[in-house]
Amino acid sequence: MEALRAAGRAVLRSPRLARHGLGLRRRRKLPESWADMQEPLLEGMCFTLKYLGMTLVEKPKGEDMAAAAIRRIVATARVGARKFQKVILTVSPRGISLQDADTKEMVENISIYRISYCTTDKLQNKVFAYVAQSQESGALECHAFLSPKKKIAQAVTLTVAQAFQMALDLWEATHAGSRQDQPLHPSCVLESSEAGRAHEPAPPGSAAFTHHVGN
Repeated sequence: MEALRAAGRAVLRSPRLARHGLGLRRRRKLPESWADMQEPLLEGMCFTLKYLGMTLVEKPKGEDMAAAAIRRIVATARVGARKFQKVILTVSPRGISLQDADTKEMVENISIYRISYCTTDKLQNKVFAYVAQSQESGALECHAFLSPKKKIAQAVTLTVAQAFQMALDLWEATHAGSRQDQPLHPSCVLESSEAGRAHEPAPPGSAAFTHHVGN
């Protein structure tokens, strides 16, 4: 939980979030302050990216781990020389959702509790990647996406960190001073990381989340 608080503080101090224009639907820009950011983030911030692929990783977080995983994904993508799937990646306190930009078909929903790391790579600076635990197998997967610009890749990473901070705030607000056996549910219902069970989720950050923005 402390890792989430630190990530949120780092994002709030970052001038990048206020400066960057994003590849969003309707080409809207990020608001100037954290207070202005909350409402659109609750609804979901959307980015149009190209999906490069996935590789398995052994650790839930780490800059070196992520850099190596991104290199593997990019190398495989180049060898394949295939057309990359264009997706709409939506970030909210619930997590990350992926939708095919052409067919509008939902590809995947990743609960915020399953995400442990996100980054923009130093060398592949247009690439955004996140590490999440597979809901089916439990394996750790690194997924990578190509953005049109370096600034967009950085903004996606910062937006995910903002979503974690908001999820933590919602969880703490829900549980503050509550003595009831049945906990209150936040206005934005958070998903459980365990498939098939509708029980009260653990607080965000039970598996420490880390984000890294490459230079």
